[in-house]
Amino acid sequence: MALFESFGISASGMAANRFWSDLIANNVANINSSGTPGDPANQPYRRQVPVFNEILRQQTGARQKSTVQAPGKGVQVSQLVHVDSEPTLIYDPGHPDADPQTGYVAYPNINILNEMVNLISATRAYQSNVTVLEAAKSMAVAALDMGR
Repeated sequence: MALFESFGISASGMAANRFWSDLIANNVANINSSGTPGDPANQPYRRQVPVFNEILRQQTGARQKSTVQAPGKGVQVSQLVHVDSEPTLIYDPGHPDADPQTGYVAYPNINILNEMVNLISATRAYQSNVTVLEAAKSMAVAALDMGR
């Protein structure tokens, strides 16, 4: 792998983890959004999670004897999934979104502890990519210094 390819790989990882962190912030921000149970027009917020895929580079030249891809270009968010879990129902008949017959209000089924664990994971992965980028940068600078 070329030295400068590692810059792109780290950058793609940082972009994907930043996107994941943004989704977590969006989930936490909407934890108290409400909806009416059973009303398709007024449903509560649904938790969002990213699905990551690796970006592969094609084998080229005379070595390309099969359609197998060689590893190596980074990661990307391939899709955004809305989690279809049942909403949490809270009895609050005075709420504007309460079901008129039952008095229940639907809230998103988001667990703040899970979101915080995911945020720590996204932050650590981002920091790991920054460390790799810094190491590659120092290697490039050291190689340039050798040429002097």
